[in-house]
Amino acid sequence: MIEELLPPGVEHAEAFGDLASAWLYPAEESAVAGAGPERRAEFATARHLARRALSRLEVAPSPLLAGPRRAPQWPAGVVGSITHCASYRVAVVARRRVFASLGVDAEPNEPLPVTVLRRIATERELAWVADLLVRRPEVRWDRLLFSVKESLYKACTPLAGQWPGYDRTDIVLDAAGLAFSARLLPGPRPGLPPYGTFDGRWLVRRDLVLTAVTRSERPGPG
Repeated sequence: MIEELLPPGVEHAEAFGDLASAWLYPAEESAVAGAGPERRAEFATARHLARRALSRLEVAPSPLLAGPRRAPQWPAGVVGSITHCASYRVAVVARRRVFASLGVDAEPNEPLPVTVLRRIATERELAWVADLLVRRPEVRWDRLLFSVKESLYKACTPLAGQWPGYDRTDIVLDAAGLAFSARLLPGPRPGLPPYGTFDGRWLVRRDLVLTAVTRSERPGPG
């Protein structure tokens, strides 16, 4: 399913549920040492899928430990992203020489709490979400906006080392063509976020909202 959102050069592996065959390296086990069985199965499946996707880049399996902000530390020369939601897990990876960053997110196609929406959306975004919820209620556009920003967060932070904020984005979404662009707005201190535009695609299927963001070249200073 996720392959419909990915450009050539991005490899993926996905599963609709946890995999009994999934396993963890001892170093990874420590990350979920205190977790319950469901969380451990989810974590192990995501790592298993990431190694499967990496094998398609001919990258040897190795522990994928959590780095800053709990994101996986990918092997040298690789960028990637992992997401999991309900019964869906997916990992995407690519060579760093082809893509500067990747971000994917999966969410239930369900209403987003209003308090969360107002925290992450600009006034312009609130207006188009409200309009589309009336015209096309089969898509939870509030949840889709959140997912777009989650994917952008995952693609942005490895480049900048920080996140300018959910309210410092400009999302232009094609409601008919399943594409969007995401531009980061200048932060309070110049030069902190990676300015520029990220390309993305979205999909609603099987009661899930999926988004994927890619950046094919490293951003300039502004």
